[in-house]
Amino acid sequence: MKELLRNNIRNLVPYSCARDEFSGDADVYLDANENWRDFIHLDSINRYPDPLCSALRKKIEEVMLLPFENTVIGNGSDEIIDNLVRMFCNPGKDSIVLFPPSYGAYKVFADVNNVGAIEIPLLPNFDLDMAAIKKLGTENDPTKKLLFCCSPNNPTGNAYSLDTIEEICQSFKNIVVVDEAYVDFSDKGSAVSLLSQYPNLVVLRTFSKCWALAGARVGILVASSEICQTMRAMKYPYNVGLPSQKAAFHALCEAKAVRKELQNIKRVRTLYREKFQSLACVTNVYPSDANFLLVKTVDANAIWHYLTKKKIIVRNRTNQRHCENCLRIAIGSEEECRKVYEALASWRK
Repeated sequence: MKELLRNNIRNLVPYSCARDEFSGDADVYLDANENWRDFIHLDSINRYPDPLCSALRKKIEEVMLLPFENTVIGNGSDEIIDNLVRMFCNPGKDSIVLFPPSYGAYKVFADVNNVGAIEIPLLPNFDLDMAAIKKLGTENDPTKKLLFCCSPNNPTGNAYSLDTIEEICQSFKNIVVVDEAYVDFSDKGSAVSLLSQYPNLVVLRTFSKCWALAGARVGILVASSEICQTMRAMKYPYNVGLPSQKAAFHALCEAKAVRKELQNIKRVRTLYREKFQSLACVTNVYPSDANFLLVKTVDANAIWHYLTKKKIIVRNRTNQRHCENCLRIAIGSEEECRKVYEALASWRK
């Protein structure tokens, strides 16, 4: 891993936070130049948050079974993705590998960091082009530092098997990042189970989807202790605010309710895949391992505008590869899905 890191990251002396130098409880805190007053009466908001998110990570270990030493908390998964690019990729020299259509932020962060993006498009059925991936692996190009695989994938909704992820880890010797933002909605298993076998594997999780905390911006990196240690050294010192840490902690305390609703989302997903498929304006509804359906229509642009006039907002994905005339429809409440269904049923070209 050290050979893959940028030299400046490898030799980085991390910023020492005031909270890094003391652990435990005290009566007087005068080490961080904080205001002693809490004007808005939000417990401890006048104090800097724990830079390591230790209480949250311990709760994550308890509820999500992700080992404490193998996690880093980010300001959403986006911060973690950006940090990974900055950790490993030299601007103007190195590249990342992508499988479009997929989550658009990977390329954005490559562009922001002046890093190349090598694209291996998905096959028309949304499967990975394993022949091309294996060929990339045989090239053993040291400048292709990171490979991003979103599973379940956004916007296609399909998850890749653990055997496929393992094939990628075996073929691509640099860093393999599996983004599991939607893994809770899938029955195909998590790549976390492969971490002990592949030190080049990194897994991303988020509280934004299943755990209903999109507004809190809390993401999780799961990786080897070596990668985690490096990211803790180079991330922003206080990157996740106290309210967000507490929100994620409290969500984990409600795990029973979250998991009950997860089963309900899966039920509604199955129900409305069948109902959408029956509509005259729909030509296909793809299988989904996520909390959304990719719906192929007769005219995505016209239908999207029609839905907006009815104050229904879905995502038009027609301009993405292999997604012509496709709308991405999230699984909301059963009532919300019913309104979308009724609107689509009444649409006329």
